[in-house]
Amino acid sequence: MSLAGRRWQRTGLQTRVTLLAGLAVAAALLAGAVLLLGVLRAGLTDAVDDRARQRVQEVSRLVAERRLPPVIPAADPSVVVQVVDPSGGVLAATSGTSRAVLLLSDAELERAVRSGRAVSAGGDRVGVGDTLRVVARRTDQGPVVVAAVPVGAVDDPLRLVRAALLVSLPLLLLLSGGGIWLTVGRTLRPVEQLRLAATAVTADDPSRRLPVPTAQDEVRRLAETLNGMLDRLEAGGARQRAFVGDAAHELRSPLAALRTTLEVAVVHPDAGQVDETLHSALDDVLRMGRLVEDLLVLARVGAGAVRPAAPVDLADVVREVAGHATLHLAPAVVLADREGLVRVVRNLVENADRHARSDVVVTVEAGPPVELLVDDDGPGIPEAERERVFDRFHRLDGPRSRATGGVGLGLAIVRELVGALGGTVVAEASPAGGARLRVRLLPADPARQRGVGTGRAER
Repeated sequence: MSLAGRRWQRTGLQTRVTLLAGLAVAAALLAGAVLLLGVLRAGLTDAVDDRARQRVQEVSRLVAERRLPPVIPAADPSVVVQVVDPSGGVLAATSGTSRAVLLLSDAELERAVRSGRAVSAGGDRVGVGDTLRVVARRTDQGPVVVAAVPVGAVDDPLRLVRAALLVSLPLLLLLSGGGIWLTVGRTLRPVEQLRLAATAVTADDPSRRLPVPTAQDEVRRLAETLNGMLDRLEAGGARQRAFVGDAAHELRSPLAALRTTLEVAVVHPDAGQVDETLHSALDDVLRMGRLVEDLLVLARVGAGAVRPAAPVDLADVVREVAGHATLHLAPAVVLADREGLVRVVRNLVENADRHARSDVVVTVEAGPPVELLVDDDGPGIPEAERERVFDRFHRLDGPRSRATGGVGLGLAIVRELVGALGGTVVAEASPAGGARLRVRLLPADPARQRGVGTGRAER
């Protein structure tokens, strides 16, 4: 980028807008001035030509009526008139005009007659000392009536207008530039207030918001959009802090148990308890491994790292994962990542297994939309908790409590994975008396899925 370009970019927005708008106003004023002068010149020229034509008509009547005097009365002092006979002699002229000198040369006279409208001609021969606008007409009697008006009648008013424009246009441009500068500054003032308020929003005080202008304009919509973004960032930060705290808490328990087991084994070695110690340590390590794996899954899905979707038969996945449950399956092909779909089914079935008294029922309905229903006959989920069970590390009090639950990430992973597939998952009451988890997914081919029954029951 050139030096001038870099300097222009470093110039303030108010200055840049004022300069660009000022250039536009200057161009518009200049174009308007040129147009005004052109229209004014055309109007004045037409008026001069009309005066000359009127005098030609008046004198032509005198010639036709044979009442032409040697000295033509000067009804309009600015119009010079001559009547020239076919031989080139001057029969009559207005007072002050030499009858010995033709107003026009023979060639100019012939051109003016043939033209039939006003033409320009020199005026030095009649002492006018200026260019003339000339109208010439040959009468039926033969003489030619010539009327001429010095173009000073056009140029003098134009000079006055040009002088006025030379004075007024710079003043108008200066006033316009000042008005533009003030208007742009006033328009940008709310933006500057937003900038100053944005500098006060920090991680230590994320609840601060930007001031919203009262005017219903683009700046107000910008402030509302930015405040909405800050709301989302604050909520995301709060969720992240809660997630980190919960993860640390969940990892602390197995780590503490593992440390205690190992410290006891070191301080009080007992060959007869080696197997018990190792099994206890292994259980704690496996629990931490599952927790870390779940956290990694949530992190990948939250970052949008989802594998490409492909047609997968949901019924086949259920047979593979939940073969021990009561199955009611219909062929239902969905677009999904098979590994993610397997994890969804496994998490739902494991959740149902932990709380079921006797049986878990898994149903696949072809739809559309394709539905996966997982029912258990356990204590169920209270209606007030049916949305919160999908929160990370959330576990219910009462029958479905920490004693029978996992770490609280299984259903959260289900919602994240199903959402990444474009589906939904909700918790409901089951006809079996316990809880029902309902997953809805879009079929890979909606036309193919229509009319397919619920299939047969499998065990």
